[in-house]
Amino acid sequence: MAVLVTGGAGYIGSVTVEQLSSKGEQVVVLDDLFRGHRPAISPGIPFYQGRAGDRELLKRILREHHIEACVHFAALAYVGESVEQPAKYFENNVEQGVALITTLLAAGVRRIVFSSTCATYGEPEKTPIAEDTPQWPTNPYGWTKLVIERMLASLDRAHSLKFVALRYFNAAGASEHSGEYHEPESHLVPNVLRAASGEIPVLSVFGKSYPTPDGTAIRDYVHVCDLADAHILSLERLRAGGTSDFINLGTGRGYSVMEVIECGRKVTGRAVPIRIEPPRPGDPARLVADASKAARVLGWKPTKSDLATILRSQWEWRQRNPRGYAA
Repeated sequence: MAVLVTGGAGYIGSVTVEQLSSKGEQVVVLDDLFRGHRPAISPGIPFYQGRAGDRELLKRILREHHIEACVHFAALAYVGESVEQPAKYFENNVEQGVALITTLLAAGVRRIVFSSTCATYGEPEKTPIAEDTPQWPTNPYGWTKLVIERMLASLDRAHSLKFVALRYFNAAGASEHSGEYHEPESHLVPNVLRAASGEIPVLSVFGKSYPTPDGTAIRDYVHVCDLADAHILSLERLRAGGTSDFINLGTGRGYSVMEVIECGRKVTGRAVPIRIEPPRPGDPARLVADASKAARVLGWKPTKSDLATILRSQWEWRQRNPRGYAA
């Protein structure tokens, strides 16, 4: 019995593969390597390069391995890019996702853990954000994830597909072996550290007039290892006969962009020069989770998600891997 991990060479996917393997799980990885990294996956793990919705490749994987569940990460995930190129996002995240899920269902695979996002909530009327908060995304990326959520719920009713959709808040930090490394890089934590190391001359701060105490956007940051733990707990829940569910993954504590920058300065002991830019389209002012359901339903409690630990783990990983995954 094996678990198929789509997007398993990506940031959160590779950490989850690492932790699944450490627990003795048989893992199979499917990744097109558009933004994933082959060296992030141990050579001993079966790896297939291709798109998540390649039906013929999926059928081959299903023939060659006894797949009993899927953890579906594979997606494009840049908010700004989704605003600029919405069709690309709907094709990759929705069309490919539909092909993946229906192919798995036809083969009898009825357990899926889905990498969703707090971006499905859009600009919430109140925070912290609970799972029953109305969903109305402010960007195409959020819409693509919401469409797949709705599809999973429909397939549960029609075909008894069981799923857990995990709505992450902001993933950050690194494990011992895997860290955040994108080209281009749009996420705050790695860019703070890139500015501290001199890899980039200045950090762009997008927006200084949000309705927040210091005018910069507030986000709830979760350590990537804590996120990986939640996927494993979700898989265990489904194996135990648990019902389908939608669950937030966050800490309930938000940090502004300026607070993250200041923490980065303290962790690295270096200056982080900044430049104020206009806000990015589609970026809400404040996204903070009510994560009580994750604790209640999954027994999940983040243990590494204080801001200093997050930044320090990513800083140490980048010090060990200054070129990311390049040889």
